Amino acid sequence: MNRIFTHMLCLLFVSVSAAAQQRTVQVRLFWQHPPSKIQIVPERATLRSCPTCAANAIDGTLQISAEGSDVVAGVTSSSSLLVTGRVRIRGDNFSSFPVDDELRIQSRESFLLLTLTMPLEDYVTAVLQGESTKFKSDEALKAMAVAARTYAVHFGSRHDEEGFDFCDTTHCQDVRLGHESARVRAAVVATEGYVLWFQGRPAATYYHRSCGGEIDAADALDPNPHAPYLRQHHDEFCSRTPDEWHADISKADLSRALQKPVNTIEIDARSDSGRVQMLLIEHRSVKATDFRLAVGRALGWDKLRSDLYQIEDFGDHVSFRGRGQGHGVGLCQVGADEMGQQGHTYREILAFYFPGTALGLNAQGLSWEKLPGESLDLLTTNRDDAGTLLPVAERALRFATHQTGWNFTTRPLIKVYPNIAIYRDATGAPGWVAATTSGSSIRLQPLSTLQHAHTLESTLRHEFLHMLIETQARRGTPLWLREGLAVYLSSPDSARPVTVDVAVVETKLHSASTEQEMRSAYRDSASAVAQAVAKNGLSTVLSWLQTMK
Repeated sequence: MNRIFTHMLCLLFVSVSAAAQQRTVQVRLFWQHPPSKIQIVPERATLRSCPTCAANAIDGTLQISAEGSDVVAGVTSSSSLLVTGRVRIRGDNFSSFPVDDELRIQSRESFLLLTLTMPLEDYVTAVLQGESTKFKSDEALKAMAVAARTYAVHFGSRHDEEGFDFCDTTHCQDVRLGHESARVRAAVVATEGYVLWFQGRPAATYYHRSCGGEIDAADALDPNPHAPYLRQHHDEFCSRTPDEWHADISKADLSRALQKPVNTIEIDARSDSGRVQMLLIEHRSVKATDFRLAVGRALGWDKLRSDLYQIEDFGDHVSFRGRGQGHGVGLCQVGADEMGQQGHTYREILAFYFPGTALGLNAQGLSWEKLPGESLDLLTTNRDDAGTLLPVAERALRFATHQTGWNFTTRPLIKVYPNIAIYRDATGAPGWVAATTSGSSIRLQPLSTLQHAHTLESTLRHEFLHMLIETQARRGTPLWLREGLAVYLSSPDSARPVTVDVAVVETKLHSASTEQEMRSAYRDSASAVAQAVAKNGLSTVLSWLQTMK
């Protein structure tokens, strides 16, 4: 193997674009009420029966149903299906909605299990669509975006044993796909990547609809918390718009909900916030949260909206008069929205509800400094980086514009992280990926790491090429072409023109999860591009970014 091609393999090892290696979450759709059949209407999508199987284009509406443990799609039956691309999901008992990325379809007891793999930022957008559509304040929306993102990073995978990360209900976070609000998306973009930290770990950013004027402490949800930022305090912002409610529930309905007789009921203990902690039912202790959940499941969630209530026994029924909605721990959405409308920033809102936490892209809360170059900017925690990095970056930028003939329409930003652990936390990329590109920003591992590997300039060339390619590529352009062009243009003389099955390469790029798999997929994509350039010329292959589906 010649020296140049070895260098290209080194590049494959250290530099993977954000398109292939961004942080994702797996969300189970219809977790509580899975459908038995759906329709998939494709815009640009492929279908596979396994991660390594060949992908076939979906040409028209596809009828999918569950039969026992098999998924039936048209005349095809399989244990699972993988749909990649943009499609619209239709069904008899729900409104249609679009999905992107990869949708895994399985069957259990003749019900379809739909698991969507989506980028974290898209997940945050979908959560805000479900949790925060009533917000009037843009700053409160930003605070919720940070809270929802931090919640996801903190809890990681609440349904790991079931094979996915989060469900689409309030058990995790309420997810709503489709009809994306421009305000919601703007709030997510404005806070992209930002997380609340406490002692080096993402905070447990619980939130609820309304606290009724009193925030509760963490031990209302967790008996052994280490979260001093979740403490009991009065919320003067929520108390200005009290959410009062009243419910009369017959003892017969309470007996049905608890599946045992309810003749006597009284409050036995309250928390410092005034919320009911324990009840005496038939002279036996019952946790208030268990009681509320049982009533909600059996009689509806609009009955007991919180544990902040008084009760009055009228013999045949019990009257509940309360305030608030939800558990009362962490961020109060009503209070946060009121703060925003009064002119408080999202940072001030987060500081009020999670005192003692630090907002940032990394666990240490480091001080970042923005240093300008001739054609780009550098964001670093160590200004000494600029002397080495800026000249190399300027050369790499000029190289990318020369190779493609395209110019940058926005000023690029390079963010270099002080250590690999912080880089992994902020980007979600594994340690063997030296850089990721998102929009006009390049995020780098520590400068010393890239210098030691002698790959700093090659990595920056690759990322600048990716940045230009992504600005030219239309939605749905195959990943093999985008990734292959970046590798090929980084070192055109090193790529061997080899005939490969691009459908197989596309599948490998989407499914690669290890360093070895990614190296192989990148090598094949570069070979496919080199072959295409040899046959058609570079200008023609570059034009495919606008025409290929």
